[in-house]
Amino acid sequence: MIKKILVGLLVILIAMQFIRPEKNLSGDTSKDISTLYPMSDSVKLIYNKACADCHSNKTNYPWYTAIQPIGYWTADHVKDGKKHFNFNEFAGYRIAKQNHKLEEVIDEIKEGEMPLPSYTLIHSEAKLTEDEKEILTKWCQSIMDTLKATYPADSLVIKKQGAAAPTK
Repeated sequence: MIKKILVGLLVILIAMQFIRPEKNLSGDTSKDISTLYPMSDSVKLIYNKACADCHSNKTNYPWYTAIQPIGYWTADHVKDGKKHFNFNEFAGYRIAKQNHKLEEVIDEIKEGEMPLPSYTLIHSEAKLTEDEKEILTKWCQSIMDTLKATYPADSLVIKKQGAAAPTK
């Protein structure tokens, strides 16, 4: 009985190698954050080593992602990362969403949540030093400061759907 189960699992694993998830390779940067806000060389370096694989429109896939189910896990991980924040789609976000996403980036970096430990476990070069964390958070904060200086305060707040207007 156990032998039949193991053979069945092996057949499934082999079949999975022929059905692959879609890869994140569009590379579309027409709405990239850098089209609105310049990135210094140090920010670009940090972004490329620690953020781009999961938070952009082009992922650099290591060889082992060709093995399933690792490829499925990676595709889901990238899809989730892009859903939360995509540097290449930033210019297409509403102003309030831009502000909110930058605030989240700062919080995630300060709390040590980004880059994810599951990513840095394999990609140790993506671990951020304290100096790199400071460079990235200061850059995000400078963009938030620019937004605050450019737009009315109420346009920087994400309004809840169906929320009643405050009464005076």
